[in-house]
Amino acid sequence: MSIMESKVVFVGAGNMAEAIVSGMLAESFCAPEKIVMTDIRPERLTDLENEYGVTVSTDNSVVKNAEMVVLAVKPQVLPEVLKDLAADLRPETLIISIAAGISTAKIESTLGGERRVVRVMPNTPALVGQGASALAAGSNADEADLEVTEAILQCVGLAVRVEETDMDAVTALSGSGPAYVFYLLEGMLAASEKMGLDEETARWLALKTVEGAARLMTDSGETAEALREKVTSKGGTTEAAVRLLDKAGVKKAVVKAILAARKKSVELSQG
Repeated sequence: MSIMESKVVFVGAGNMAEAIVSGMLAESFCAPEKIVMTDIRPERLTDLENEYGVTVSTDNSVVKNAEMVVLAVKPQVLPEVLKDLAADLRPETLIISIAAGISTAKIESTLGGERRVVRVMPNTPALVGQGASALAAGSNADEADLEVTEAILQCVGLAVRVEETDMDAVTALSGSGPAYVFYLLEGMLAASEKMGLDEETARWLALKTVEGAARLMTDSGETAEALREKVTSKGGTTEAAVRLLDKAGVKKAVVKAILAARKKSVELSQG
């Protein structure tokens, strides 16, 4: 069965599941009637059915007819969900998990048999088609499984392959990464308020600055350090700001914060 003909079941219908479904349909990955979404909230399912024309169900046993199943429930409830799914899942069904901190080995062992599992770490910009997702193959997933998963993720942004041992680092960098950018924006906008700038004007200037800086680094291929040095004129306003940031140890704090996020990801995956 080809990708376009495959039946894809999303177990869990949260924001990330909706983002992926929306992207798949926008990119004509498959027709709405090939997608099924399950959830415990009937009202949520009704909204999704009306919005996208997909099939919905509160019964997870619909996975028995799936070519692919996307596990999109919260990590803390995934073990119980997997136990419920085990009897209905066909051995040949591809399992794609976006549950943070749950290894492919745990999913394979809970479901039993030689299950084909691909683990994914997306991030919230996928909600606007600008996601950065990493994927890693479980012990039984093959090249075709990775290609299908990549194709799905590319409907909502960038998709890169990594080793599963790197997933905790990915979680700390890009999974949690949007929060770091929003944290920076919080500070920029707080300073704007102190300087008396109009709130709406400051918001757009700050947003476009972050967006433009990212695009400049993408298009130029230069390092962050090189680009920072180019805008930091000797004796100028930027140099004054950067000196204060260095004195406050901001860069070191950012490194420590990301390493702390990675450590927490390791703890969660082992727990």
